[in-house]
Amino acid sequence: MIVISANNLTKEYDGSNLVLDKVSFAVNGGERIGIIGINGAGKTTLLRMLAGQLPHDGGDFFVSSDLKIGYLEQDGGFDSQRTVIEEVRKIFEHFPEMEKEMEQLLAAAGEEGEGQHAALTRYEQIRDRYERMGGYMYESEIRGILSSMAFDESMYNKKISTLSGGEKTRLALAMLLLEKPDILFLDEPTNHLDIGTLKWLEQYLKGYRGTIMIVSHDRYFLNETVNRIFEIEHGRLSIYEGNYDFYAEERRNRREVEMRHYEKQQKELERQEEMIRRFKQRGTEKLAKRAASREKRLSAMDLMERPDAGHGKLKLNFRQNFQSGKDVLQAEDLSKSFGYGMNRVELFRNVSIDVKRGERVCIVGANGIGKTTLIRMLMGDLVSTTGHIRAGHNVQFGYYDQGQQLLNDSNTVIGELQDAYHLYSEGELRNILGRFLFRGDAVFQEIGDLSGGERARLALLKLMMSGANTLILDEPTNHLDIESKEVFEEALLEFPGTCIIVSHDRYFLNRIPTRIMELTSDGLVNYLGKYDYYVEKKQQLIESGSKYVASLAKAGSGDPAQAEPESGQLSAAEERKLKKEREAEERRLNRRKEALEKEIQRLEEEIESINEELMKPDVMTDHERLRSLSDKMEEDKAALDASYEQWLELQE
Repeated sequence: MIVISANNLTKEYDGSNLVLDKVSFAVNGGERIGIIGINGAGKTTLLRMLAGQLPHDGGDFFVSSDLKIGYLEQDGGFDSQRTVIEEVRKIFEHFPEMEKEMEQLLAAAGEEGEGQHAALTRYEQIRDRYERMGGYMYESEIRGILSSMAFDESMYNKKISTLSGGEKTRLALAMLLLEKPDILFLDEPTNHLDIGTLKWLEQYLKGYRGTIMIVSHDRYFLNETVNRIFEIEHGRLSIYEGNYDFYAEERRNRREVEMRHYEKQQKELERQEEMIRRFKQRGTEKLAKRAASREKRLSAMDLMERPDAGHGKLKLNFRQNFQSGKDVLQAEDLSKSFGYGMNRVELFRNVSIDVKRGERVCIVGANGIGKTTLIRMLMGDLVSTTGHIRAGHNVQFGYYDQGQQLLNDSNTVIGELQDAYHLYSEGELRNILGRFLFRGDAVFQEIGDLSGGERARLALLKLMMSGANTLILDEPTNHLDIESKEVFEEALLEFPGTCIIVSHDRYFLNRIPTRIMELTSDGLVNYLGKYDYYVEKKQQLIESGSKYVASLAKAGSGDPAQAEPESGQLSAAEERKLKKEREAEERRLNRRKEALEKEIQRLEEEIESINEELMKPDVMTDHERLRSLSDKMEEDKAALDASYEQWLELQE
């Protein structure tokens, strides 16, 4: 069934900037659409029109009126004075109202009189509706979704105004998932999410039964979540029936075919123009008529545009002024703590690193673990709490910060370059800026007025011009469109120097690194491969740990020597880390089993007590009391069954 459709949908700004030009498409219920295109192509514009937040200038569109729409904007639009939990509970504000009404009806049902039966009937109706709508589950659902979006209970009472941009994005996404709309419009949902949260979101969306339209530059995420791609380019929309990899291959094939047709037409034009020129040179009346006839046919010909024309392409190449020594960076036993006394917080410890010339090392880890702090320590911008760092011979750092805070917002684009590279003439700088798509009056824009993508391009340009031989990059692909990401990746692969990169872009992580290092609170773990290898190896370590715990349970012994796992080719450091993880997992499982056993005992005693209460004569004649006790018993039995299931799983 078609739930969204558009016919010749058109949108322009300022009367001349045509963003969408007669766009037509149809979306069936349950489809997952990825919308891609360069920055400024009109992706967000299309979503906002479909969500009813922006008028259109031509054509028409249809969105099924009986379906609930949820729209995730890049800017959440919260009440800044509310707390996190207050903002979330707005979604479920009808439940407290229903709970209050049920309490009033129960009180009325307990009073003798004509209205007693009516109150009880009304109470049962509301309670049934409350249960169907998830009233008994919404508090646990709130905690589950917030936890998945990296909001633990300590953050519930934080004011919205104190949240970072990333936290606001995650909160907006959590609220949207809690609302459970029939159609999800998601605008850049992966911004500011770490890899663990991204994987959770992917699994959630795979199980989501509604319709999804996603604007995203995250190629890995698109591969995992969508089954159709809408590409917006030059105001037109092209449809590809597959995920991102299918789109990339099909688009390449289409472009090759289009380029062959274009080149064939260009050759034919040249041939015809040459013949016309020769006819005219002969000067005879007959040949002049033939020349005029051919010119008329040429003017009527439908000329193809060059397939790669219409917008510029970023031109990026990193060079180094001089080569560094073989040993680029060495660090031992680094740790970082903040605060004093009871307020002291330790980010990480036991971090050691050895980077050689020419390596491309990518650092991954959970949000808040200290990845940015670590790379700033390696450059000497921050002091470590313990340990020491040594940079090698001739090492020159070039730093890209993810927020582009190193740019001066009051500068113009060209002024920023003139301040940093004053030996270049204005003409030379304008030529260089043109390679980064800053053309014409765009070079005189103030940096504070630039979009995220424009700021990213300018920061990359300054990095390229620095000539550094060791690039330290903090989330460099965050604000780049897909085409710019591909150009950037090619430039890194050709760079002869060294790269240390913090990233959660999994497509990027499958192309760039020579190794991946995962930062944890207890040190760095090395994985000598790209992202897919990292995932596979990490899963092997987890499974080895699970087998170890199971073998301990069967042996009934806490002696690790009696149940040593098969370690394969694990290094000594990996063995130590794995042993710690096993011991921690074993302690966690034992604590969980003890808690479940106490809960099972409590529920069994409570059920027995209710049974005894139900047998009392005065209760058997009190219908309201009887109903209340019966309901409580059913709840306890359901909880007891769930606890037994969890306990049995742990026993296995």
